[in-house]
Amino acid sequence: MKTLTPEQLLGPLNAVEAKNAPRELHCQGDLGLVRKPRVAIVGSRAAGEEAVRRAARLSRELSRAGVVVVSGLAEGIDTAAHRAAIEEKGWTIAVLGNALSAFYPAENRDLQLAIARDHLLISEFREGTPPKSGNFPARNRTMALVSQATVIVDAQERSGTVSQAWEAIRLGRPLFLLRSLVEKPGLEWPKLVMQYGADVLDSTEQLLSLLPPLEEFELDAAAF
Repeated sequence: MKTLTPEQLLGPLNAVEAKNAPRELHCQGDLGLVRKPRVAIVGSRAAGEEAVRRAARLSRELSRAGVVVVSGLAEGIDTAAHRAAIEEKGWTIAVLGNALSAFYPAENRDLQLAIARDHLLISEFREGTPPKSGNFPARNRTMALVSQATVIVDAQERSGTVSQAWEAIRLGRPLFLLRSLVEKPGLEWPKLVMQYGADVLDSTEQLLSLLPPLEEFELDAAAF
């Protein structure tokens, strides 16, 4: 376990990145993963089966392309993204809303231990910090900083995931929403973030074109 400044972990930050960056990041696992292309896949804890399937598929495709999948270890979309990356023999980073030694949700204890052993855990919260609701907007802000792009699979109007959308926009990082989310009835926030530069993700190639060059890989032809 190591404690680093954001600059030590990620390299030099510009003024916008540094403005709300945490003072320190506590890390456990393979620090070399932050030198690879990194994309956050995030969404609702209570996502439906179809949204979970889409998150897993995107995670698998990114993993096959050599991209590190970043997520927040929450139930639903986050868990699907982490598990799919691991199953695909790729890499994943979990950004936590509690100390590295705390397990939340408890059901993901084994998953968290596996990520700590073979991948990377990151938290801005010191030892002894329990999971609490006020931590998660900060966790999302840090996740947006660690990631070179963010994809939101599913999120309700008042979901905490929306905070990561706005943070990605603030940082000038690519932000994508799945078309199934944009077309979901009753949601206003997707339309608003799209006015500020978010885009609809219809294929993985859209995302990969914005990342550093990657090796060729085979994509599933089905749309998201």
